Amino acid sequence: MDVLTLDPAADEGGAGRPLAAAHVSLWPQPVDTGWECISTPPFACASPADLPAGLNAASPGHGWLAAQVPGTVAGARRAAGLLDIDHPPPLAFDDHWYRVTLTGTGRRRLRLHGLATLAEVWLDDVKRLDSASMFVAHDLDIDLDGSATLALCFRSLTPALAAKRSRARWRPRLVSPPTLRNVRTTLLGHMPGWCPSIQAVGPWRPIELLSDAPHAFDTLDLASRLDHDDGVVSLTLRFLQPHDTATCRATFECADSVSSLQWHDAYTLTGSVRVPHAKRWWPHTHGEPTLYPLTLRLDDGSVVSHSLGSIGFRSVEVERGADGAGFALRVNGVPVFCRGACWTSADLVTLAGSEAQLRHTFELARAAGMNMLRVGGTMLYESDMFYALADEYGLLVWQDFALANFDYPNDAAFSALIEREASQFLTRTRRFAALAVLCGGSEVDQQAAMFGLPASMRAQPLFTELLPAVAMRERADVPYVSNSPSGGAWPFSTNEGVTHYYGVGAYQRPLDDVRRSQVRFAAECLAFANVPDDVTLNDALGTIHLHDPRWKAAVPRDPGAGWDFDDVRDHYLQTLYGVEPARLRYDDPARYLELSRAVVAELMGDVFAEWRRAGSSCGGGLVWQLQDLRPGAGWGLIDATGRPKSALHGLANALQPLQVVMTDEGLNGLDIHLINERAQTFCGQLELVCLREGSVKVISASCAVELEPHSVKRVSAAACLGQFFDFTHAYRFGPRAHDVTIATLRDAAGQVVSEAFHLPERRVHERHDLGLTIAAERGSDGGWQLVIEAKRFARFVHIIDPHYRAARDWFHLAPNRPCIVPLIPLSARASTGEMVARAASAEINADETYASPAGEVRAINALSAIFYG
Repeated sequence: MDVLTLDPAADEGGAGRPLAAAHVSLWPQPVDTGWECISTPPFACASPADLPAGLNAASPGHGWLAAQVPGTVAGARRAAGLLDIDHPPPLAFDDHWYRVTLTGTGRRRLRLHGLATLAEVWLDDVKRLDSASMFVAHDLDIDLDGSATLALCFRSLTPALAAKRSRARWRPRLVSPPTLRNVRTTLLGHMPGWCPSIQAVGPWRPIELLSDAPHAFDTLDLASRLDHDDGVVSLTLRFLQPHDTATCRATFECADSVSSLQWHDAYTLTGSVRVPHAKRWWPHTHGEPTLYPLTLRLDDGSVVSHSLGSIGFRSVEVERGADGAGFALRVNGVPVFCRGACWTSADLVTLAGSEAQLRHTFELARAAGMNMLRVGGTMLYESDMFYALADEYGLLVWQDFALANFDYPNDAAFSALIEREASQFLTRTRRFAALAVLCGGSEVDQQAAMFGLPASMRAQPLFTELLPAVAMRERADVPYVSNSPSGGAWPFSTNEGVTHYYGVGAYQRPLDDVRRSQVRFAAECLAFANVPDDVTLNDALGTIHLHDPRWKAAVPRDPGAGWDFDDVRDHYLQTLYGVEPARLRYDDPARYLELSRAVVAELMGDVFAEWRRAGSSCGGGLVWQLQDLRPGAGWGLIDATGRPKSALHGLANALQPLQVVMTDEGLNGLDIHLINERAQTFCGQLELVCLREGSVKVISASCAVELEPHSVKRVSAAACLGQFFDFTHAYRFGPRAHDVTIATLRDAAGQVVSEAFHLPERRVHERHDLGLTIAAERGSDGGWQLVIEAKRFARFVHIIDPHYRAARDWFHLAPNRPCIVPLIPLSARASTGEMVARAASAEINADETYASPAGEVRAINALSAIFYG
């Protein structure tokens, strides 16, 4: 009896779909080579027969270009060097044609996973399909007799935008034109001030031919559930060809558990396998994201094994609190403080990212202590690879349906399109444990309420009836939220339900507003124009000057507002640090940029320290946004080249599973909050010290601590010290006695687990010789690391190296305490994007890197930089 095992290697579609050996092609095969595309004026060509035949890559408006599929017209033009990212043409308002030659014989099934946006599918000059949504996949059965030309036409949106529909009750300023509410396309590229106007056009998702092999798969549907302590995996597998159900047997394996499958009909296998005492899948902050391998074995005389990827078991519930007005998640019965950021897109041009790019971003998010990403309604549904990596990395996903801001049509045709879109997405992602929240859309109810409409006039059955019904049918294990934000007297009330919190941020409220607002869950928050490192400003943006048009073009702003998010950051520079931003930009632009990076790191850490403290009503916060869509001072915590910004490092200092944070309680002094999200009891030591002039110990105290699993404990600094001390300089009995308070949490072995710092005075006018020393050395893994030490408290230490990035950056450093910072190499022989991809995929090793690092270390209270190397 022959046994053939197919190696599991995830393809672009992701989700652990294995690529079969060439002689046993059971999985759909990508149609991804030989494509070319051409752009024409709207409706200049009624059919492929009208298209020009010549190839003229120098003229994108008139000639054919080589095209990548999956991909976009913008991607084809970028590859040919014909796209100006800063001034892109309005691609959605021309026609664009793709074509490729298909070869083969017999009946075949063509699967088109996503066509953006109004598309026609032609085979040998015969139109076979019309598509009205970029979010809907289509199957098309075709007959091949040697070869045939497949052509795709992406029509101009102009007629659809001008068509008569029901009158909207409100028109948001965010999107242009407002009639995009009638078209099922992403809002990316149509939001002036938010992102470049690169519009989604083309076959952005894979196109496949299903195999004609006898056992070729058509559809695979996997789902998991918990039954008490056991995990149960259900499988429905449909084949393209009928099988002899009497002679073909099948078994389904999950790890060491095996079950027989049953033939529902000649095409369909169904069944389930039970895993006794299954380990749970956890967000990485609270445990291991355990995944179980899945295997299908078919026996019709020879046994063939197929890897079906992996799956996890978990439960997710919403906790509303004692008053019923809260919002927090319980995963596997344990409360989880959700923190992370709102996803944008790995690449605005292609609307997708490579596995290396996605892994790089997921690794940065996980290292920063994030455990949730939100895919918002202004974006698009991500690839299977995205959700599979979320499973692997232990990152929860809050998923909006691709709906935002608008008063959408309520006719039967539009509703049917939404139902099909939602059903396909939920079926496609049913297997993923990371999917934790489904949300009807973004800021729809908020928009209506801000226009003054009462609740009775702003309701949409789309969000209250259709989508919750689809969610219940397809993913009953995932909680549904009608809108983000929602709850409270206004949908955007901060003290009930889900909110978008910009009190600290766009509304320029003081830091104490974070507590006053009583946030229950912030599905969006903060939003600053976060300044990238100088290397990105110089190499990718081309300027470090704020009044250069290139700088201002990249700074986000709300349409119609008389300010932008540079102004928001400057407000906090002035109120927290006591500097005049305009004067500082004029006198010392480098110092201005340094302080701009520091202040957002400080704000990020302070806000999340407040939300994570003992007694907080907040169940989570997601920063707007994770990554920039273009180089510059955008909202992203990660810049457009993949480099983390100071804001991400500031979050990393406050988001770890074992964490100490401090909150200023005014006349009550300082509260120290000890957080243990792990499943194990933590025993260690808490140390408290106050320093004057950054080095002279004024007071100190120490006490043993024991933290129960999944617990938060508050310790009063006054109680820890046992005597009066004006920690916050609130009583002001004479001059301030200290500059900084440091709380240090050590484990039983004496190793520092976490540190928190409090400055009673945040102004940044004093600068000193900190006695910084830096040594570059090889670490135990063979890579480079820096050992940094200071004789005096160093505020926001920042490492600059042309060939490395610091794994830890923008952190405070206590005096006389050496700090080891690993360095992550970047390749000097590649473009910025290639550097990111190669570093993320571990293609760079120690032998490739430079003999030793060479750079500088700065701190915002240091007289000057210290150089090393």
